[in-house]
Amino acid sequence: MLSFERREIMPRRSPYAIELSEEEREALRRVAARYSSPYREVMRAKIVLYAAQGLSNEEIASRLDLPRQVASKWRKRFYEEGMPGLAERPRRGRPAVFSPAGRGRSEGAGL
Repeated sequence: MLSFERREIMPRRSPYAIELSEEEREALRRVAARYSSPYREVMRAKIVLYAAQGLSNEEIASRLDLPRQVASKWRKRFYEEGMPGLAERPRRGRPAVFSPAGRGRSEGAGL
């Protein structure tokens, strides 16, 4: 019979401590509060704001209902690159193509 030890798992402490200038804090707050901001930008801003408050990646992920790895990624990017690190980067591969005159258009609206 196997016996399993019950161990308490300590949350990992991120080596990327975030300290914000007043300008950065205000810019991130504006993005996080703006209803017209894309969802990804709002989440990135909130991750950094929570990190600056000293929350762990696990706590941030829990509050924002995200995987811990996502919180860790954006904390690290901001630590290394500042505000420009939160911007969308070009992706590999062929960009998606969407055209109103694209496939299936001649078949009507399906009504």
